[in-house]
Amino acid sequence: MRERTIKISSAGKIFSLTGWKVGLVMAAPALMKVLAKAHQYITFTTPPNLQAAVAYGLGKEDSYFEGMRADFQRSRDRFTEGLTGLGYNVLPSIGTYFLNVDIAALGESDDVDFCRRLVVENGVAAIPVSAFYDKAAVRTVVRFCFAKRDATLDAALERLAGRRKTSSAA
Repeated sequence: MRERTIKISSAGKIFSLTGWKVGLVMAAPALMKVLAKAHQYITFTTPPNLQAAVAYGLGKEDSYFEGMRADFQRSRDRFTEGLTGLGYNVLPSIGTYFLNVDIAALGESDDVDFCRRLVVENGVAAIPVSAFYDKAAVRTVVRFCFAKRDATLDAALERLAGRRKTSSAA
């Protein structure tokens, strides 16, 4: 697969530096040559200090990345368990920083409206999955980011628990 695989990634995601808009790409030399030509006309510049920082980070020992991966998996499992315990329908999640939740079982049919109310009423942010569609959007799935500290995830779960109680009473 090496000769026909391209990996495109975000340094901001890998190193938990959301504001860093620095991407990276890995590929076999023949593929990289073509990618470099395309990149020439897409991106004007990336600050050299950020490029040096990403190069430093990518040079870290494997244990750094293995630990990060284990931490994300633990956060994913923790948040999944919490949401499931609250009665949310959490869809399987592998290889991402997000959990998708099907809100149809909650009687919801408009992901945008649900996400807006979630922020206003509960102080929890989610992304309506319909935002990623050009047409024929799925309107009953929202996405939560679990790449957060335990305290942040726990606070979100507490607020979402309050929402479920409020919804059940209605």
